[in-house]
Amino acid sequence: MLAARGGDEEAFRALFRRHAPRLVAYADRFFRNRAVAEEMAQEIFLRVHRARGSYEPRARFTTWLYTIASRVCLNELRRRRSRPEDGSGEAAEAAPDPGGIPGAEEALAGRELEVVVQRCLDALPEHQRLALVLTRFGEHSYAEAGALLGVSEGAVKSLVFRAASAVQQALADAGASVPGAGGPG
Repeated sequence: MLAARGGDEEAFRALFRRHAPRLVAYADRFFRNRAVAEEMAQEIFLRVHRARGSYEPRARFTTWLYTIASRVCLNELRRRRSRPEDGSGEAAEAAPDPGGIPGAEEALAGRELEVVVQRCLDALPEHQRLALVLTRFGEHSYAEAGALLGVSEGAVKSLVFRAASAVQQALADAGASVPGAGGPG
């Protein structure tokens, strides 16, 4: 990043190649839409490019990068929630009739479970959802997630525990369960 800050465009392209796939996966956890996730990764790197001159290596580059990524994703989520649904976004959640296809019942049950979990994640307070996504799907330590969220490591542990408990309770209410979905681990 220091080379990119100095104007080395090849260094910036190397950062993009290295980090874009993980940022797409990270954004996909928010939006469940690959095209939107790819758009968000582009927006994140656009902001990184614009801010490259002010980058200071006080923390790891990935901490700075995921701080930007979290803000971009949260802002986009807020923007999408504030506008009325136009029906052109997410795919319908109703699952088709399995029609006797081998393995279809298990696939249908898996899809229904996925819908329950996603609804629960969507209902979580933003900091709980971010803490859970960063530590479980973004492969960040509690300390790194704390730096990204601007809270202590202990606060992240608490946020993750509350988020995981809420997901597990929603699954119990729906009559489903996911092994290991309980507290932090």
